[in-house]
Amino acid sequence: MDEDGTNINNKESMNILVTGANGQLGTSLRNAVAGSKHNYIFTDVAELDITDAAAVAKAVEDNQIDAIVNCAAYTNVDRAEDDAEFAEVLNAGAVANLAKAMAARDGRLIHISTDYVFGGNAGNTPRGEDEPTNPTGVYGLTKLHGEQAIAEAGARAIVLRTAWLYSEYGNNFLKTMLRLTAERKELKVVFDQAGTPTYAADLAEAIADILENDKFDGNEGVYHFSNEGVCSWYDFTRHIAEIAGNDDCDVQPCHSDEFPSKVVRPSYSVLDKTLFKRTFGRTIPYWTDSLRKCMAHMKQMAE
Repeated sequence: MDEDGTNINNKESMNILVTGANGQLGTSLRNAVAGSKHNYIFTDVAELDITDAAAVAKAVEDNQIDAIVNCAAYTNVDRAEDDAEFAEVLNAGAVANLAKAMAARDGRLIHISTDYVFGGNAGNTPRGEDEPTNPTGVYGLTKLHGEQAIAEAGARAIVLRTAWLYSEYGNNFLKTMLRLTAERKELKVVFDQAGTPTYAADLAEAIADILENDKFDGNEGVYHFSNEGVCSWYDFTRHIAEIAGNDDCDVQPCHSDEFPSKVVRPSYSVLDKTLFKRTFGRTIPYWTDSLRKCMAHMKQMAE
């Protein structure tokens, strides 16, 4: 309830806090909700330290927050192995702070999670939401702890697990491969890890649809969202180079063990989106279509 006794869930306009607003997804969400009837408050660590429970509670109270979209996370998979304590603080402790604050107001929480909560190898069947979790590294484990913290807080939440996120913004695989295929004559990329590249703008539009069109209530739970289709990192790179016209680079497939890592990455992390599409009545673009759209936008931005 608000101080005047009105139910926040009956408001025509909501106050929505977005954390991690300067990242790929946060920036894409800012674009997706431009002109919204709701009041979005975009924050990053400079405006709000979500690892500080008191600061979160105060921000929620001062701004009468009705919903939170948590785009903040510790996402450096390899570095997390050596920085496990802070990864746990940001991916789990901070999530608990947000969930408790929303539970206290009977508000809504949309939280972004990851395919890494599964870890290991599961053959070649797309992963459903009810599959057992078994993370193999610190990143996946701390993200799983974040999901569990939401459940423990009793918050009304939608958890969206995604994978292989890229965009026009920040540092990501797309931008790295654009640079490398432009600079090098030859490039090796792993072909024994399969998944689905996910355009941050597509995920942002899906989040906006849930909030803007009142699709949250009654649909709380865990969902999977990525673009449609499946490819390897090698396939992803080949398409990037082809669209960019970087034909002078010879992109060759290689095995994962040629690039030693502290983390065992999933060999097959395609997510089954059936539940999301059925629940929210949305179609999801095919990954190559979204890649072309993103790269066309990047070209426009550079002109």
